[in-house]
Amino acid sequence: MPSAFVDDIREVKEDNPFESMMERFDHAAQLLNLDPDLYKVLRVPNREITIYIPVFMDDGHIEVFTGYRVQHNFARGPAKGGIRFAPNVTLDEIRALAAWMTWKCAVVNIPFGGAMGGVICDPSQMSQSELERMTRRYTAELIDFIGPERDVPAPDMNTSEQTMAWIMDTYSMHARHTVTAVVTGKPIDLSGSKGRREATGRGVMLVTNEAVQKHGLKYGETRVVIQGSGNVGSVAAQLMSEAGYQVVAVSDIHGGVYNENGLDIPDLQAYLAKNKSFEKYGKAEPISNMDLLELPCEVLIPAATENQITSHNADRIQCKILVEGANGPTTAAADEILERKNVFVIPDILANAGGVTCSYFEWVQDRMGYFWKEDMVNERLKDIMVDSFHEVVRYAERHNVNMRIASYILAIDRVANITRVRGIYA
Repeated sequence: MPSAFVDDIREVKEDNPFESMMERFDHAAQLLNLDPDLYKVLRVPNREITIYIPVFMDDGHIEVFTGYRVQHNFARGPAKGGIRFAPNVTLDEIRALAAWMTWKCAVVNIPFGGAMGGVICDPSQMSQSELERMTRRYTAELIDFIGPERDVPAPDMNTSEQTMAWIMDTYSMHARHTVTAVVTGKPIDLSGSKGRREATGRGVMLVTNEAVQKHGLKYGETRVVIQGSGNVGSVAAQLMSEAGYQVVAVSDIHGGVYNENGLDIPDLQAYLAKNKSFEKYGKAEPISNMDLLELPCEVLIPAATENQITSHNADRIQCKILVEGANGPTTAAADEILERKNVFVIPDILANAGGVTCSYFEWVQDRMGYFWKEDMVNERLKDIMVDSFHEVVRYAERHNVNMRIASYILAIDRVANITRVRGIYA
């Protein structure tokens, strides 16, 4: 990388999601011949906020939690991004996710920038009332930095429609009037959007459909492996099974199940809902999350968490098409191996953009006070996801790069152009 693009020397660590993101950003910026001054602006977040959150626990003692909100870019509109609650949240992770949101919104051409938030906690060890108090205090500390025209949070790992309802209510109490558009991913009865819960998984299926057709495959002969049974993975499994795909393996955080002849997804999901894990499911073989990734298949969908495909296992990946339902499941080092193996990768900033696209629809509906039927939401989601897929394909062919770098080039080009037009306020 020419010195004009790099003003410091970074020791790239494969398991650091921010470094993986920056490595891809640098590569795309160089291919785009991005102006060095714009490079300096786009490579750093606009704002990073660290919050210390005192919470009365149910037994009366006070626990202090650490929270973050990183607002990466506002050039194209209000910042947009989720909030996750997890014990392993780090600032670098939040930085990476905020940047990915900037590029994701640009790839699908919706008028948002990127942000991300998180709180270091273990929700499984907290009561509902403790989570509510923590969420409301976190919101109150951010009150001057979020809002419909500033930064619009959404659910992410271990947060939900209920979490968004608490945030909306807390913000509204401070504003002294109801402000529904401050968050998305709300319950439908609280001005949420129909189709929002399924949107990320549906978007995964929509871009998979396009990739399968591009490779001359047929749905019924296409074996699909899905890592993760959260909102994204479970919806993708359900919709792809209904579409005729042969879903042969799925997993949750504890492990998965595999049947080379295909799984009965409705039966499997009913079992999971009742038993809370796939353990002892008698109609398929047990398999670990790591072994699941290496199964022979046409389509692999990692829809769990970051850093699942690395330089240590990428050479054993056997899929033809890799569709990133999670954020950052593949490291930059693994990308090189997958490209040598001719694996067609649909990157996270395109593949899982269905969620933020539908969040945009929810934000629009809240601001209008008029709500769409679910079939309209799904139709508009399909238009955006399919158009975006083919736009990235065109960029990949034009620049002779893989789909991930093409996505970054497209996104950086759009954000850089708006930044150039707006200028730098001084």
